[in-house]
Amino acid sequence: MSKRILITDPIEKNCIEILESNGFIVDYKPGIKEDEIISIIKDYVVLIVRSGTKVTKKIIDAASSLELIARAGAGVDNIDVNAATHRGIIVMNTPGGNTLSTAEHTMALLLSMCRNIPKANNELKQGIWDRKKYIGTELFGKRIGIIGLGKIGKEVAIRCKAFGMDVLGYDPILTQDAAQKIGVKLVSIDEIFETSDIITVHVPFSNETKNLIDRNALKKCKDGVKIINCARGGIVNEEALLEALNNKKVSAAALDVFENEPPQFPNELISHPNVVVTPHIGASTREAQEKVAVQIAQQIVDYYNNGNLIGAVNAYTLEKNITDEIKPFLELATTLGKFFSQISQENINTINLKYYGSVLDKYRQTLTAAFLIGFLSKKITGTVNYVNAQVLAEETGIKVSEAIEGEHITYKNLMTIESKIDSTKTLISGTIFGLKEIRIVQINEFSMDIHPTKFMLLYENVDKPGMLATVGSILAKNQINIAGLSLGRKQIGEKALTLMNLDSKLAYQTINEIKAIDGVGNIVFIEM
Repeated sequence: MSKRILITDPIEKNCIEILESNGFIVDYKPGIKEDEIISIIKDYVVLIVRSGTKVTKKIIDAASSLELIARAGAGVDNIDVNAATHRGIIVMNTPGGNTLSTAEHTMALLLSMCRNIPKANNELKQGIWDRKKYIGTELFGKRIGIIGLGKIGKEVAIRCKAFGMDVLGYDPILTQDAAQKIGVKLVSIDEIFETSDIITVHVPFSNETKNLIDRNALKKCKDGVKIINCARGGIVNEEALLEALNNKKVSAAALDVFENEPPQFPNELISHPNVVVTPHIGASTREAQEKVAVQIAQQIVDYYNNGNLIGAVNAYTLEKNITDEIKPFLELATTLGKFFSQISQENINTINLKYYGSVLDKYRQTLTAAFLIGFLSKKITGTVNYVNAQVLAEETGIKVSEAIEGEHITYKNLMTIESKIDSTKTLISGTIFGLKEIRIVQINEFSMDIHPTKFMLLYENVDKPGMLATVGSILAKNQINIAGLSLGRKQIGEKALTLMNLDSKLAYQTINEIKAIDGVGNIVFIEM
């Protein structure tokens, strides 16, 4: 029996043609409302959407036959991925389909902003001929700072190099070697702020990138800096940007995305004379629309005809043959990846994984992928899953090695991760206690007994009386409860390591208070 597919958003006809030619029955109903989708979704195994349809839990709960939700595009914030995963429904997207369109739109905004094209265009259409009024700025020789060197950021860098610009980049995961191949000098984010003539952001929106460019960041910038955002609204704080435009700290800005879409009008930022704006059309080209339409159709055909699952967002569904024996260790590997990504140095290019015990030896490739899913999920834009984890690591210049170490003297099964930059080494080890209790048992030279939780505080301290109480008093003053504690030391009175499990997130102000304690250093707040 042929599988039925429902499409609820406008899409290029190539998509429908590919699916029908491969035996699928396609019902094309763009624009239908949630209630109507709920009433008919039980008859379909695949739902294809763009950004218009909100695939809610109500729709998913009514989808008794649904196997796959396919998003023709990159973002899946219009899909309740958790609800789909709970129901065992695969969520698939088409990462990279709009890369060139967004990169080119960034360049279009960059040129429009630097050459005052929108203003000159508007005045000429009003019959005003004034060649001297709109003196622009050349790109040649200017320094542009690119925050985020994923697929789009890299393409922007290549195009900026073609204009003769000096290109700096900040990306906590890309290696120097990988950056040099595209002519980018990797620097700290502060150097981006302090030395760039133009700054453009190409990072995902997350807790870490929300208000990435705020008042404090703008204060660090050169006078007259120009700001571009074609990524996501909220990465650039709009209130701070408007303030900086008004006081001339920022000479111009170009925005394709906004904190609220559509924005409320009237809007002082949008109407500002030194701001170029477009209504989130970075991916809106005929070529990009056709690419994602063809790509999503081909991915669906490949999955059902050949069993190849590409672009899956909820990666757990990819591993159909996972046994109960390995499930706790996959969770361990992903947890170690998230933890390691936050305590290791930036721009590492080599990660060494060591496996002890017969169970880990048997599943080492899957465990390595699970580790990379955790590690990369804290570092890069887009979906990371069992299909693309290794490829994404290679693209960022990270080499991953695996070693089978046989039996461990202490633990039946143990996973160790190590990286080294210059003389600085980072190492963690983890295992499973009992049936499924995850434990981190070593950090660098310290033996530990850590039960990972959502929020953790890790720091080095001098091993002397009162250190723990001093940190604890600051946490108490800021209404932060300590849920657990693990201590490691080598000798009395020497360097020690402390990890606190916390019940809530730490504010930067609290972290800075702890940093100010004499004898406390290398503080890392970890969020899993």
